[in-house]
Amino acid sequence: MRIAAILLCLALVGAAACGRESPAPPLVPQVRAAIAAGDFAAAESTLAAFKATHGQSPEWIEAHSWIARGHLAADRADQAERAAQQTYDLAVEMLKTRPMDAEPRLPIAYGAAVEVLGQVEARRGARTDALVFLERERAAHAGTSIEKRLQKNINLLSLEGTKAPALGGVEHFGPAPPTMAALEGKVVLLFFWAHWCADCKAMGPVLAQLDEAYRDQGLVMLAPTQRYGYVQGGVDATPAEEKPYIEQVLGQAYPALAAVSVPLDTANHLRYGVSTTPTVVLVGRTGIIDLYHPGKMTRAELEPRIQALLAAQRSE
Repeated sequence: MRIAAILLCLALVGAAACGRESPAPPLVPQVRAAIAAGDFAAAESTLAAFKATHGQSPEWIEAHSWIARGHLAADRADQAERAAQQTYDLAVEMLKTRPMDAEPRLPIAYGAAVEVLGQVEARRGARTDALVFLERERAAHAGTSIEKRLQKNINLLSLEGTKAPALGGVEHFGPAPPTMAALEGKVVLLFFWAHWCADCKAMGPVLAQLDEAYRDQGLVMLAPTQRYGYVQGGVDATPAEEKPYIEQVLGQAYPALAAVSVPLDTANHLRYGVSTTPTVVLVGRTGIIDLYHPGKMTRAELEPRIQALLAAQRSE
Protein backbone atom coordinates (compact mmCIF):
# COMPACT_ATOMS: atom_id res chain seq x y z
CA MET A 1 0.00 0.00 0.00
CA ARG A 2 2.80 2.41 0.89
CA ILE A 3 4.51 1.84 -2.47
CA ALA A 4 1.23 2.35 -4.29
CA ALA A 5 0.60 5.58 -2.39
CA ILE A 6 4.05 6.91 -3.23
CA LEU A 7 3.58 6.09 -6.91
CA LEU A 8 0.20 7.82 -6.94
CA CYS A 9 1.68 10.87 -5.24
CA LEU A 10 4.50 11.06 -7.74
CA ALA A 11 2.09 10.80 -10.62
CA LEU A 12 -0.20 13.52 -9.28
CA VAL A 13 2.04 16.18 -7.75
CA GLY A 14 5.69 15.35 -8.47
CA ALA A 15 8.69 14.29 -6.46
CA ALA A 16 9.22 17.39 -4.35
CA ALA A 17 5.65 17.41 -3.02
CA CYS A 18 5.95 13.74 -2.05
CA GLY A 19 8.88 14.43 0.22
CA ARG A 20 11.44 13.15 -2.30
CA GLU A 21 14.17 15.22 -3.87
CA SER A 22 14.03 15.69 -7.62
CA PRO A 23 17.22 14.58 -9.34
CA ALA A 24 19.64 17.40 -10.10
CA PRO A 25 19.73 18.46 -13.76
CA PRO A 26 22.71 17.14 -15.72
CA LEU A 27 25.96 18.92 -14.98
CA VAL A 28 26.95 20.04 -18.48
CA PRO A 29 23.69 21.92 -19.22
CA GLN A 30 23.92 23.64 -15.82
CA VAL A 31 27.44 24.85 -16.49
CA ARG A 32 26.64 25.89 -20.05
CA ALA A 33 23.60 27.86 -18.90
CA ALA A 34 25.65 29.71 -16.30
CA ILE A 35 28.34 30.57 -18.85
CA ALA A 36 25.74 31.70 -21.39
CA ALA A 37 24.46 34.08 -18.72
CA GLY A 38 28.01 35.34 -18.13
CA ASP A 39 28.03 33.93 -14.59
CA PHE A 40 31.35 32.12 -14.47
CA ALA A 41 31.28 32.14 -10.66
CA ALA A 42 28.07 30.09 -10.70
CA ALA A 43 29.60 27.71 -13.24
CA GLU A 44 32.67 27.22 -11.04
CA SER A 45 30.49 26.73 -7.97
CA THR A 46 28.42 24.09 -9.76
CA LEU A 47 31.57 22.27 -10.83
CA ALA A 48 32.97 22.38 -7.28
CA ALA A 49 29.77 20.95 -5.80
CA PHE A 50 29.69 18.13 -8.32
CA LYS A 51 33.38 17.35 -7.79
CA ALA A 52 32.89 17.11 -4.02
CA THR A 53 30.27 14.41 -4.51
CA HIS A 54 31.29 12.61 -7.69
CA GLY A 55 34.94 13.47 -8.26
CA GLN A 56 36.50 14.44 -11.59
CA SER A 57 34.52 12.14 -13.84
CA PRO A 58 34.40 12.42 -17.64
CA GLU A 59 31.15 14.38 -17.19
CA TRP A 60 32.95 16.84 -14.90
CA ILE A 61 35.85 17.23 -17.34
CA GLU A 62 33.46 17.88 -20.23
CA ALA A 63 31.63 20.50 -18.17
CA HIS A 64 34.96 22.07 -17.22
CA SER A 65 35.86 22.38 -20.89
CA TRP A 66 32.97 24.82 -21.25
CA ILE A 67 34.74 27.21 -18.88
CA ALA A 68 37.57 27.41 -21.41
CA ARG A 69 35.18 27.78 -24.33
CA GLY A 70 33.25 30.50 -22.52
CA HIS A 71 36.36 32.54 -21.80
CA LEU A 72 37.49 32.19 -25.41
CA ALA A 73 34.11 33.40 -26.67
CA ALA A 74 34.44 36.38 -24.32
CA ASP A 75 37.91 37.06 -25.76
CA ARG A 76 39.70 36.39 -22.45
CA ALA A 77 42.70 34.52 -23.81
CA ASP A 78 44.60 34.05 -20.55
CA GLN A 79 41.63 32.60 -18.68
CA ALA A 80 40.69 30.45 -21.69
CA GLU A 81 44.22 29.07 -21.93
CA ARG A 82 44.38 28.31 -18.22
CA ALA A 83 41.03 26.48 -18.18
CA ALA A 84 41.80 24.62 -21.42
CA GLN A 85 45.18 23.49 -20.12
CA GLN A 86 43.55 22.19 -16.93
CA THR A 87 40.98 20.29 -19.00
CA TYR A 88 43.69 18.94 -21.29
CA ASP A 89 45.87 17.73 -18.41
CA LEU A 90 42.95 16.03 -16.67
CA ALA A 91 41.87 14.33 -19.89
CA VAL A 92 45.40 13.16 -20.67
CA GLU A 93 45.66 11.64 -17.20
CA MET A 94 42.35 9.83 -17.63
CA LEU A 95 43.35 8.57 -21.09
CA LYS A 96 46.23 6.67 -19.51
CA THR A 97 43.72 4.07 -18.31
CA ARG A 98 41.20 3.99 -21.18
CA PRO A 99 41.04 4.46 -24.95
CA MET A 100 39.81 7.77 -26.36
CA ASP A 101 36.38 6.53 -27.38
CA ALA A 102 35.57 4.28 -24.42
CA GLU A 103 32.73 6.69 -23.63
CA PRO A 104 31.44 9.88 -25.30
CA ARG A 105 32.28 12.65 -22.82
CA LEU A 106 36.05 12.46 -22.61
CA PRO A 107 36.63 12.90 -26.35
CA ILE A 108 34.40 15.99 -26.32
CA ALA A 109 36.38 17.49 -23.44
CA TYR A 110 39.75 16.62 -24.93
CA GLY A 111 38.82 17.94 -28.37
CA ALA A 112 37.51 21.17 -26.88
CA ALA A 113 40.69 21.69 -24.86
CA VAL A 114 42.91 21.18 -27.89
CA GLU A 115 40.67 23.45 -29.95
CA VAL A 116 40.83 26.29 -27.42
CA LEU A 117 44.59 25.98 -26.92
CA GLY A 118 45.15 26.13 -30.67
CA GLN A 119 42.82 29.08 -31.15
CA VAL A 120 44.44 31.02 -28.30
CA GLU A 121 47.86 30.59 -29.93
CA ALA A 122 46.50 31.70 -33.29
CA ARG A 123 44.80 34.78 -31.81
CA ARG A 124 48.08 35.78 -30.23
CA GLY A 125 49.70 35.73 -33.66
CA ALA A 126 51.47 32.37 -33.23
CA ARG A 127 49.64 30.77 -36.15
CA THR A 128 52.51 28.44 -37.04
CA ASP A 129 52.82 27.21 -33.46
CA ALA A 130 49.07 26.60 -33.36
CA LEU A 131 49.19 24.57 -36.56
CA VAL A 132 52.15 22.50 -35.35
CA PHE A 133 50.28 21.74 -32.12
CA LEU A 134 47.06 20.83 -33.90
CA GLU A 135 48.83 18.68 -36.48
CA ARG A 136 50.64 16.80 -33.72
CA GLU A 137 47.38 16.16 -31.90
CA ARG A 138 45.62 15.05 -35.09
CA ALA A 139 48.39 12.59 -35.88
CA ALA A 140 48.36 11.26 -32.33
CA HIS A 141 44.61 10.63 -32.44
CA ALA A 142 44.10 9.54 -36.04
CA GLY A 143 41.22 7.13 -36.35
CA THR A 144 39.40 8.37 -33.24
CA SER A 145 36.23 10.42 -32.98
CA ILE A 146 38.14 13.68 -32.54
CA GLU A 147 40.22 13.47 -35.71
CA LYS A 148 37.69 15.41 -37.81
CA ARG A 149 37.39 18.07 -35.12
CA LEU A 150 41.14 18.58 -35.07
CA GLN A 151 41.27 18.68 -38.87
CA LYS A 152 38.53 21.32 -38.81
CA ASN A 153 40.66 23.53 -36.60
CA ILE A 154 43.69 22.99 -38.82
CA ASN A 155 41.56 23.94 -41.83
CA LEU A 156 40.24 27.06 -40.11
CA LEU A 157 43.82 28.30 -39.83
CA SER A 158 45.19 27.09 -43.14
CA LEU A 159 42.64 26.10 -45.80
CA GLU A 160 41.48 29.45 -47.16
CA GLY A 161 43.78 30.64 -49.93
CA THR A 162 44.90 27.12 -50.87
CA LYS A 163 43.86 24.71 -53.61
CA ALA A 164 40.68 22.84 -52.77
CA PRO A 165 41.41 19.22 -51.81
CA ALA A 166 40.07 16.60 -54.17
CA LEU A 167 36.73 14.94 -53.47
CA GLY A 168 36.80 11.17 -53.57
CA GLY A 169 34.35 8.33 -53.35
CA VAL A 170 32.99 5.71 -55.70
CA GLU A 171 29.46 5.94 -54.26
CA HIS A 172 27.30 8.94 -55.00
CA PHE A 173 23.77 10.15 -55.62
CA GLY A 174 22.99 12.11 -58.76
CA PRO A 175 25.68 12.69 -61.39
CA ALA A 176 29.18 11.36 -60.89
CA PRO A 177 31.23 13.96 -58.99
CA PRO A 178 33.51 16.02 -61.24
CA THR A 179 37.10 16.55 -60.22
CA MET A 180 38.02 19.89 -58.71
CA ALA A 181 40.38 20.42 -61.67
CA ALA A 182 37.48 19.96 -64.08
CA LEU A 183 35.55 22.66 -62.23
CA GLU A 184 38.17 25.37 -62.67
CA GLY A 185 36.57 28.37 -64.31
CA LYS A 186 33.43 27.83 -62.20
CA VAL A 187 32.58 29.00 -58.72
CA VAL A 188 31.95 25.95 -56.56
CA LEU A 189 29.84 25.75 -53.42
CA LEU A 190 30.59 22.62 -51.38
CA PHE A 191 27.79 21.86 -48.94
CA PHE A 192 28.82 19.15 -46.46
CA TRP A 193 25.75 17.78 -44.72
CA ALA A 194 24.40 14.93 -42.59
CA HIS A 195 21.03 13.22 -42.82
CA TRP A 196 20.30 13.91 -39.14
CA CYS A 197 21.32 17.60 -39.21
CA ALA A 198 18.56 20.16 -38.58
CA ASP A 199 20.84 23.11 -39.41
CA CYS A 200 21.64 21.47 -42.74
CA LYS A 201 17.95 21.15 -43.57
CA ALA A 202 17.40 24.78 -42.59
CA MET A 203 19.82 25.71 -45.38
CA GLY A 204 17.80 23.81 -48.01
CA PRO A 205 15.83 26.90 -49.10
CA VAL A 206 19.02 28.98 -49.16
CA LEU A 207 20.67 26.52 -51.52
CA ALA A 208 17.59 26.56 -53.75
CA GLN A 209 17.59 30.35 -53.94
CA LEU A 210 21.29 30.58 -54.70
CA ASP A 211 21.11 27.83 -57.30
CA GLU A 212 18.24 29.54 -59.10
CA ALA A 213 19.92 32.95 -59.00
CA TYR A 214 23.46 31.99 -60.03
CA ARG A 215 23.52 28.61 -61.78
CA ASP A 216 23.49 30.22 -65.22
CA GLN A 217 26.29 32.58 -64.18
CA GLY A 218 28.70 29.75 -63.34
CA LEU A 219 27.85 28.59 -59.82
CA VAL A 220 28.17 24.83 -59.32
CA MET A 221 27.04 23.02 -56.18
CA LEU A 222 28.32 19.74 -54.77
CA ALA A 223 26.85 18.22 -51.62
CA PRO A 224 29.15 15.62 -50.04
CA THR A 225 27.79 13.49 -47.23
CA GLN A 226 28.67 10.27 -45.42
CA ARG A 227 27.16 7.37 -43.54
CA TYR A 228 26.77 7.62 -39.76
CA GLY A 229 25.68 4.09 -38.94
CA TYR A 230 22.04 4.81 -38.13
CA VAL A 231 18.75 6.03 -39.59
CA GLN A 232 15.71 7.91 -38.26
CA GLY A 233 15.35 7.79 -34.50
CA GLY A 234 18.96 6.72 -34.04
CA VAL A 235 18.18 3.16 -35.08
CA ASP A 236 21.37 1.29 -35.99
CA ALA A 237 21.66 0.56 -39.69
CA THR A 238 23.98 -1.34 -41.97
CA PRO A 239 25.62 0.58 -44.83
CA ALA A 240 23.13 -1.02 -47.23
CA GLU A 241 20.20 0.09 -45.05
CA GLU A 242 21.47 3.60 -44.45
CA LYS A 243 22.11 4.49 -48.09
CA PRO A 244 18.44 4.56 -49.21
CA TYR A 245 17.55 6.50 -46.06
CA ILE A 246 20.13 9.18 -46.95
CA GLU A 247 18.64 9.31 -50.46
CA GLN A 248 15.18 9.72 -48.96
CA VAL A 249 16.28 12.65 -46.78
CA LEU A 250 18.07 14.18 -49.75
CA GLY A 251 14.90 14.15 -51.83
CA GLN A 252 12.68 15.46 -49.04
CA ALA A 253 14.87 18.20 -47.55
CA TYR A 254 16.94 19.34 -50.52
CA PRO A 255 14.90 19.45 -53.73
CA ALA A 256 17.40 21.97 -55.14
CA LEU A 257 20.07 19.28 -55.03
CA ALA A 258 18.15 16.82 -57.24
CA ALA A 259 20.56 17.34 -60.15
CA VAL A 260 23.63 17.90 -57.98
CA SER A 261 26.39 15.39 -57.41
CA VAL A 262 26.31 14.03 -53.84
CA PRO A 263 29.47 12.03 -53.10
CA LEU A 264 28.95 9.48 -50.31
CA ASP A 265 32.34 9.08 -48.65
CA THR A 266 33.69 9.44 -45.11
CA ALA A 267 37.11 10.46 -46.41
CA ASN A 268 35.75 13.72 -47.83
CA HIS A 269 34.38 14.74 -44.44
CA LEU A 270 37.67 13.87 -42.79
CA ARG A 271 39.75 15.73 -45.39
CA TYR A 272 37.64 18.86 -44.99
CA GLY A 273 37.40 18.52 -41.20
CA VAL A 274 33.62 18.24 -41.12
CA SER A 275 33.00 17.74 -37.43
CA THR A 276 30.35 20.47 -37.69
CA THR A 277 27.45 20.16 -40.10
CA PRO A 278 26.75 21.88 -42.27
CA THR A 279 30.19 22.98 -43.39
CA VAL A 280 30.19 25.41 -46.30
CA VAL A 281 33.18 25.84 -48.61
CA LEU A 282 33.39 28.32 -51.48
CA VAL A 283 35.97 27.73 -54.21
CA GLY A 284 36.85 30.43 -56.73
CA ARG A 285 37.37 30.11 -60.47
CA THR A 286 41.01 29.11 -60.10
CA GLY A 287 40.30 26.32 -57.64
CA ILE A 288 41.39 28.33 -54.60
CA ILE A 289 39.30 28.15 -51.44
CA ASP A 290 37.82 31.55 -50.63
CA LEU A 291 35.65 30.53 -47.67
CA TYR A 292 35.75 27.69 -45.16
CA HIS A 293 32.83 27.94 -42.75
CA PRO A 294 31.77 25.24 -40.27
CA GLY A 295 28.15 25.94 -39.43
CA LYS A 296 24.92 27.21 -40.96
CA MET A 297 24.96 30.31 -43.18
CA THR A 298 22.19 32.61 -44.37
CA ARG A 299 21.68 33.83 -47.93
CA ALA A 300 22.70 37.32 -46.78
CA GLU A 301 26.02 35.92 -45.56
CA LEU A 302 26.75 33.74 -48.58
CA GLU A 303 25.45 35.75 -51.51
CA PRO A 304 27.99 38.61 -51.47
CA ARG A 305 30.85 36.10 -51.39
CA ILE A 306 29.40 34.22 -54.35
CA GLN A 307 28.78 37.42 -56.30
CA ALA A 308 32.36 38.55 -55.78
CA LEU A 309 33.78 35.23 -56.95
CA LEU A 310 31.50 35.13 -59.99
CA ALA A 311 32.60 38.64 -60.92
CA ALA A 312 36.27 37.69 -60.82
CA GLN A 313 37.90 36.83 -64.14
CA ARG A 314 39.60 33.48 -64.47
CA SER A 315 43.34 33.98 -64.41
CA GLU A 316 45.17 32.79 -67.50
